[in-house]
Amino acid sequence: MDFKTITGALLGASLAFVPADTAQADAGDFIAGAIIGGIVGANAKKQRTTRTTTKRYKKKTYRPSLPSTQEGRNIQASLNYFGFNAGAVDGQLGQKTRNAVSQYQAYLGYPVTGQLSAFENNLLISSYNRAQAGGYAVQQQVAATQDGTRGLLKTYRAEMAGQSPAGNGTAQTTIVVAPQVAPQPAPTTPVVAAAAATAATGLPSFMGAASQASLASHCNTVSLITNTNGGFTTLASMSDPNVAINEQFCLARTYAIARSEELVGKIQGFTPDQVAQQCVGFGPAMKDYVSSLSLKSRDAVVADVSSFVLTTGMSPAQLAGTARICMGVGYRTDNMEVAVGSALLLYTMGEGVYGELMGHHLSQGFGTAKRADKAMDWYQAGLAAVDSGAATVFVPGQPERTELIRVASQRMNGAPALPSFPQPQAASSTGLPTFSVSE
Repeated sequence: MDFKTITGALLGASLAFVPADTAQADAGDFIAGAIIGGIVGANAKKQRTTRTTTKRYKKKTYRPSLPSTQEGRNIQASLNYFGFNAGAVDGQLGQKTRNAVSQYQAYLGYPVTGQLSAFENNLLISSYNRAQAGGYAVQQQVAATQDGTRGLLKTYRAEMAGQSPAGNGTAQTTIVVAPQVAPQPAPTTPVVAAAAATAATGLPSFMGAASQASLASHCNTVSLITNTNGGFTTLASMSDPNVAINEQFCLARTYAIARSEELVGKIQGFTPDQVAQQCVGFGPAMKDYVSSLSLKSRDAVVADVSSFVLTTGMSPAQLAGTARICMGVGYRTDNMEVAVGSALLLYTMGEGVYGELMGHHLSQGFGTAKRADKAMDWYQAGLAAVDSGAATVFVPGQPERTELIRVASQRMNGAPALPSFPQPQAASSTGLPTFSVSE
């Protein structure tokens, strides 16, 4: 189905199902035309000529509702391990996988929706990773429970909640906490991007190339390490700052996904798959700006994105609402151009707390080239926004989180102490307007 057909259908649905006086703040902005407005239109214009010459001869072909992703394969492998038949591990979350998810939810007493919430997904994947790494001790646990491997889910869930696993049909075991270990960093070998070659010289560009590693898989590893270490790193227990940064990075990713799912649930007349398909348009539109994170200063990147915002013809509310939804979609589908591009838009429109995400991506090399020096500048901007009173959007129940990121990022980079007083927003130096979006 081509873009024009999707656009017409979605716009019609939005007018039919969502009256103006009942639209929810962020979800309503998405329906109002954020994705089907200028941001995708500007990018799609480049291909309009080619598409008009071939449109009448195009044959309809089957497209999966979502692309095959590494996270999808992890979900299917985990479901199969615990006895919920998800079929072939192909990364495409079809009806058989949804049926398996429903069985998993019913077993653990969660609402049966066929769609994993952020917590349910984290429990499933981290339990699978823990079982795979547990060796003979896991075999003993499985043998001691009447539910077999499924019983591990209830055991691990109880332990994560700080409760005794007794009463779940499993025998209690002693958990030995290993010394704190750091996750493997993202590959630092540059990827040669032929498309980035300059037209004038024809020379390849080795700078600004992003890691192709899966953030979803990385966060699964981080979750396993966190469980092994006995819980999340605190200021008092921190021995390896990279562990702390990765834990907070993956927590922020989880909260972004959860927020996105909450907003998608308020959109009437659209399925999650339809929303995800529309969010794919963020990637090509924001690709160049995401790549520039590792090459330009923060001020320069914000100036570029500010100029782009002004060309979309979209209201700040539409753009911000769509960015919140698509950021979570990007993280869920492992599409870093969509995830980081959405965070960049939110930061540029005045929501400085999202500077933390760019710091994480530059620090760990997911979606961007790894640049610890530039990561510090973005961390500083995000922390300054929180210091100045901006509402936290990630892990609001963790009171020491801001200081934990401040100290960990200092230790990782050997930088002087970060200031705890507000700093001016980067967009102010460009002369372009900075937008504020209320939740």
